Amino acid sequence: MTAVNESATELTDTEIFAAHEGGKLGTAVTAPLADPKALSIAYTPGVARVSRAIAEDPSLAAKYTWAHRLVAVVSDGTAVLGLGDIGPSASLPVMEGKSALFKKFGGLDSIPLVLSTTDVDEIVETLVRLRPSFGAVNLEDISAPRCFELEAKLIEALDCPVMHDDQHGTAIVVLAALRGATTVLRRDFADLRVVVAGAGASGVACANILMAGGVGEVTMLDSRGIVHTDRDDLNPIKRELAGRTNASGLRGGVAEALKGADMFLGLSGSTGGGGT
Repeated sequence: MTAVNESATELTDTEIFAAHEGGKLGTAVTAPLADPKALSIAYTPGVARVSRAIAEDPSLAAKYTWAHRLVAVVSDGTAVLGLGDIGPSASLPVMEGKSALFKKFGGLDSIPLVLSTTDVDEIVETLVRLRPSFGAVNLEDISAPRCFELEAKLIEALDCPVMHDDQHGTAIVVLAALRGATTVLRRDFADLRVVVAGAGASGVACANILMAGGVGEVTMLDSRGIVHTDRDDLNPIKRELAGRTNASGLRGGVAEALKGADMFLGLSGSTGGGGT
């Protein structure tokens, strides 16, 4: 997700590295291979019949292969946890962990794919070529604003579900938590003003889902302060967001944004102080 789990500091390096040795994933065989007949069914010559059937009707791959339940967990290692741009190899333990979560809590098989490119079009081309091998894409730890462009292009290019976990996974949890809190407190979404610190992937997605959910006003903060329409240092994503947020016209930093706010959502390691 977006922050390093501080409880890990209570563990020793010996425990942590031992748990990761050899990686955290493996494959399991679902077809019995106990005797020659079973081997002949699972592999040659029996498998040829299945392959011929799929060649004649490609839709059968969803029934007779694991692709329909296989998620590709994809990263370029540019925005990992609280670690930042550490590259694909260093990001692989995190992607393995996400695949383990898919299996443990969702019952879905997944495979981590870390790519040694940060070029959006190259990543899209790679996944298009690999499309027959998986049934969905979970983008993970890809830096903003490239992550927005990448997701949009993949949705257009692929005929399967595409999700960016840092955006949508975070946003869904935040919306659910706020719904629970407002129910307990008997508050109306329309009366809330929410401050979101961090205008990266998770911050932008959270702002969007909160506004779509009916929150009255959202104020965004980046490292230079409140995101507003008079700033000339905004990227296209922030500029578009500035036109839909900060209805009160606030200026300044964290202190100014928090005056009268009902909720603070921290999604950045640095919130800055003195926007113009």
